[in-house]
Amino acid sequence: MKKPRQEVEIFTISFLDTITCAFGTMVLLIMISKPGEPVKLEPSPTPENGIIRKLQEELFTIRGEAKVLNRDLTAKREQISDWDLRVARLSQELADTKNQMTSVSQQAAVNTAIKGELELALQELSEETERLLGSQVDKKSDLVGGVPIDSEYIIFIIDTSGSMFQYAWDKMTEQLINTLDVYPQVKGLQIMDDEGGYMYSDYRGKWIPDTPARRKAIISRIRSWNPFSNSSPVEGITAAISTFYAPDKKISLYVYGDDFTGRSIEEVVRVVDRLNRKDDQGNPRVRIHAVGFPTLFANRDPLIGGYRFANLMRELTQRNGGTFVGLNTFR
Repeated sequence: MKKPRQEVEIFTISFLDTITCAFGTMVLLIMISKPGEPVKLEPSPTPENGIIRKLQEELFTIRGEAKVLNRDLTAKREQISDWDLRVARLSQELADTKNQMTSVSQQAAVNTAIKGELELALQELSEETERLLGSQVDKKSDLVGGVPIDSEYIIFIIDTSGSMFQYAWDKMTEQLINTLDVYPQVKGLQIMDDEGGYMYSDYRGKWIPDTPARRKAIISRIRSWNPFSNSSPVEGITAAISTFYAPDKKISLYVYGDDFTGRSIEEVVRVVDRLNRKDDQGNPRVRIHAVGFPTLFANRDPLIGGYRFANLMRELTQRNGGTFVGLNTFR
């Protein structure tokens, strides 16, 4: 009897077990091993939106810088325009000053010629008077150096500016002493600066009694008295007239200065005329005398201020019953 053919099993249970164990081992090794980072083989291209953003930022920066530069340029142009206007204004002022100096120089030459003629005429008149009346003619009068001394009250208006204090103060003090000597006794004194301030605040608006001791104190104090000044006697003159005028008093103002910085001589004359009106006899309320000091030759400042002071004082003294004396030296 033929034996039946035995079938061979290709995949046995043992083989499957072996394959399963091997596969499980591989899975276990993969799970317990540390995964590595992927290797970048080439840089990834930059996204287009990043490039656009960067260009936009650069554009905004450039626009900001351009705005700042435009603002600076506008400021520079405005500054240049201001400088152009200032140069034009200064050029006009220089031209006006040159014209004024030319006019003043011509007037000074005319005044010098007139002065020489008057001195010659005065000399001839004196000689003729002496010949007619004799050498013993009485020469006494109420004039000293051409200045009337008939006042009972005197006020000194003193320019206390730097030029006066530095160059003319000793001469001014000497002139004040000489003026006081001309008035041996008055009923009242007052010392004011060119802005209307008082040397003695206790006597503001009042008369200082005239005594030898008080005169000595005034002279001592004035040597170091130096309040602020704007180099214009207008305020002092108007304050003195407005405060001290009285119809029953004979008052004289003595203005000591070297400069006038005001805008208009004509305007000052009008103001003083309005304050210092004349009485029924045509006499002014207050006499105004003035002494001009030549500081403009000492400190080499422009001469125009000194000439303006002289012109102003000459006009005021002539219209207000006084005399103007212009000194040409400190000796």
